[in-house]
Amino acid sequence: MDLLPKSPKEFGSIDYWEKFFQQRGKKAFEWYGTYLELCGLLHKYIKPREKVLVIGCGNSELSEQLYDVGYQDIVNIDISEVVIKQMKERNAGRRPQMSFLKMDMTQMEFPDASFQVVLDKGTLDAVLTDEEEKTLQQVDRMLVEVGRVLQVGGRYLCISLAQAHVLKKAVGHFSREGWMVRVHQVANSQDQLLEAEPRFSLPVFAFIMTKFRPVPGSALQIFELCAQEQGKPVRLESAERLAEAVRERQQYVWLCSQLYRKAGLGNVSLDLCSGDTGEPRYTLHVVDSPTVKPSRDSHFAIFIIPQGRETEWLFGMEEGRKQLAASAGFRRLITVALHRGQQYEGMDSIQAELSARVMELAPAGMPAQQQVPFLSVGGDIGVRTVQHQDCSPLSGDYVIEDVQGDDRRYFRRLIFLSNRNVVQSEARLLKDVSHRAQKKRKKDRKKQRSADTPEDPPAAPGQAIDKSYLCCEHHKAMIAGLALLRNPELLLGLGGGSLPLFVHDHFPKSCIDAVEIDPSMLQVATQWFGFSQSDRMKVHIADGLDYISSLAEEEARPHYDVIMFDVDSKDPTLGMSCPPPAFVAQPFLQKVKSILTPEGVFILNLVCRDLGLKDSVLAGLKAVFPLLYVRRIDGEVNEILFCQPHPERKLAMPELLEMAQALEQTLRKPGKGWDDTYVLSDMLKTVKIV
Repeated sequence: MDLLPKSPKEFGSIDYWEKFFQQRGKKAFEWYGTYLELCGLLHKYIKPREKVLVIGCGNSELSEQLYDVGYQDIVNIDISEVVIKQMKERNAGRRPQMSFLKMDMTQMEFPDASFQVVLDKGTLDAVLTDEEEKTLQQVDRMLVEVGRVLQVGGRYLCISLAQAHVLKKAVGHFSREGWMVRVHQVANSQDQLLEAEPRFSLPVFAFIMTKFRPVPGSALQIFELCAQEQGKPVRLESAERLAEAVRERQQYVWLCSQLYRKAGLGNVSLDLCSGDTGEPRYTLHVVDSPTVKPSRDSHFAIFIIPQGRETEWLFGMEEGRKQLAASAGFRRLITVALHRGQQYEGMDSIQAELSARVMELAPAGMPAQQQVPFLSVGGDIGVRTVQHQDCSPLSGDYVIEDVQGDDRRYFRRLIFLSNRNVVQSEARLLKDVSHRAQKKRKKDRKKQRSADTPEDPPAAPGQAIDKSYLCCEHHKAMIAGLALLRNPELLLGLGGGSLPLFVHDHFPKSCIDAVEIDPSMLQVATQWFGFSQSDRMKVHIADGLDYISSLAEEEARPHYDVIMFDVDSKDPTLGMSCPPPAFVAQPFLQKVKSILTPEGVFILNLVCRDLGLKDSVLAGLKAVFPLLYVRRIDGEVNEILFCQPHPERKLAMPELLEMAQALEQTLRKPGKGWDDTYVLSDMLKTVKIV
C-alpha cells in the first residue's frame, strides 16, 4: 500500500490526510520517533500539570502515553475528520479527560493564552514543504496562531528534522517576536540511523520556543543549542550561527551512518567541540585497515596522541596514521589529538568523556558490549606547557609552548595558530632545565591537573635553549649543503632563530644577514629561543623580496657565498606552503643569482604538494641555476634544493662526501657541541642531481 504523496505539496492537503488515515487504518504512525525515544526530552520541557495542545496529532500514540504517565490536561487537534473519529473511539473509555477536535491549526477556535505548551511532532515539517509564497503565508498563519494561544512563559515544542528552510522560518519568526529560541538534538536519533533500514537520513531535533512578554524597543535575541538531553545549553550569537551548528550535527550523524555501513571512505577527520564553549577540544581521524584479518578483538580501537606530538609524521600525516593503524592491528583505528587551550585531567577522564561519542564511529560487525581499548604512547597524555601567547599583525595568533618528546626531553616550539599542526620553529631545552620542569610538574600535579595551562617558564626563556641542537630535519639538510662552500652569509626567514644561531656558533668565520618581515618574530626569537645579534650576525626587518631587490640594484652590490630561503607562505590554497610563489619567480631568482659569488650556493626549503606546481618551480630554478641538487627528507614533504649558477663548477659525489666529512670533523672539535646524530655524509648520499 503506497501512502506517500505524489508531491510534497500534498502534505498540506486535507484530502491527502483523509485518504492516508483511511488506508492506514488504526495502526499508529509515528513521525520522528516513539514516546520512548522522545520521553526524556518531553519530560524536560513539559510539566505534568501544564495544559498541552497537540497540533496535527494524527493517530500517534504520543498523547496517549503522556496521559498514562500523568500528563492528563491534553487537547489534540487535526485537520482530518477520519483520524479524529478514530482517536475519539480509541480513547473514549480509557482516557476520558483527553479531548480530540477537528480543527485547522491556522484558524484555531481557542481563546488567547489558553495553553502553556503547544506540542508539534512533524507537523511544521509536513506543512513547510517548500518556500513558495503561498506555503510561507500558510506557515505564518500557523505560527501566529501558536503564539496567540500560548501564555507568556509558555513553550512551542516542535519535533523536526530541522531542514535548512524549516529552521530558518521557525527561528526567524519567533526571534523577531522576542521569544527565546533553543534547538535541542534528540539523543536517540543516532540509534535510528544505525538501523538496518533507517527511518531518516537526518537526526531529529526539537525546537523549544519560549514566549516572552514583549518589551517595546528591545532588540534582545536569545539563541541556544543543546546537543544532549542532560547537557548544558550553549548560547550562540546569531540565528546564522545556530543554523551552522545544527548543520554540523546533521553532517556528523550522516557521517556516522556512512562509517557504520562501509569502511574505506578515505581521509575522514572531524573536530569534537567543548559543550561549554563550543571551541574544538578533540580532533579525530578515522583510519581503516581493510587488510587486517577480522577477529573478536581486532575491530576497533582509540589512540590518544600525547600532547605536543600531533605534528609528528606518524600522527600528523595520513600515511603515518595508516602505518600506525596497520601496526596496531585493528580494522578501524581512531586517532585523537588534544587541543591546546583545553584542560585534560588524564587518560581515565578522556576515556570517560569520549567513550559514548567514539562508539558512534564504530564499524559494522563489532560484537555487542565489546570493550574498546584506548591506546597511547607510554600510557599517558603527554605534557604541553603554554609559555606565551600573542598576536602578530603579520603572522596572526601564535603560541610558544614546551612539550615533552618521546625521550622525555623537553622542546620549545613556535606555532602559528592559523596552521596549528605545523611547527614553525623548534629548539631543545637543556637537560637540567627539562629535569627541573619535570620535577616541578610532579610536585604541582595535585594543585594543577591540567597539562595544558600556562605556568612559569622552567628557566629564563633565553637561557634554557640547547643552541647546539637542530630539531628540524630540513635545517640539518640545509647545514649539510654548507659542505659545498666556505663562508655562509645570507638567510631569509628568521622564525625562532635556530638555523642562523647554529651557523653563527659553528662557523666562526661566517657573517650572517638574516632578513625577517615580522618584527614580532625577532622579539620571539630573542625572548624565547635564545637568539641574539652580534658583530657577525645582524637581523634586518624587511620584506625579503624588497631587500634582495634593493641589493641587486646597488652599483657596488654585495656578493654572498650562500643565500638560504626558509620562508613560509600565508596562503594555504596555493598547494605550496614554502616559499611564497614570488620567491621562485624567474625575475626574482635572477636578482638572487646576481648577489651570489661565482662559487656560491642558493639553498631553498621547498614544501609543495602540488606535483604540477613543483615541476614548474624546478623548471624555473633550472633556467636560472643550471646545477640543481635535491635533498628529499624521509617522512616529510620538505625538499632542500641546492642551486649553483655555474655548471662548469659541478662537484662529483666523492668530492661532496669528502668535503662533508671534513666539515663534520671541524664541527666535532671540542667546545663545538656538535651532536653525533648529524651525519652530513649520510645526508649527502641521498642528494639527487636534477
